Amino acid sequence: MTLLTTIFAAIICTIFWYINAPESQMNIGILCLMYWGASLMWFVDAVFEYVEIGSAYFTPAPIDMLNDFYLGLSVVALGLIIWLVVLLIKDPKGVVKAVLFQKKN
Repeated sequence: MTLLTTIFAAIICTIFWYINAPESQMNIGILCLMYWGASLMWFVDAVFEYVEIGSAYFTPAPIDMLNDFYLGLSVVALGLIIWLVVLLIKDPKGVVKAVLFQKKN
């Protein structure tokens, strides 16, 4: 489930990146790279787990699937948090700078 969760996040993020590619100010490419990297990590983990336990890999217990799904959602959420921090630091539209240096009357 972690692999599926991160692959779906990577695909959705890549679609948004591709649609907005020419004028991408939101640094969605960083988010795509994080999700594709996580997908690759979970794919390698799945291959090694399949080698270790064989065909039992395809019949996990429901509680294990739920735990893996929560882990996948946590990875997606952590990727979004990192992306938001990078976005706020780079501030491509100058919104944070405008708010911080706004004169108060």
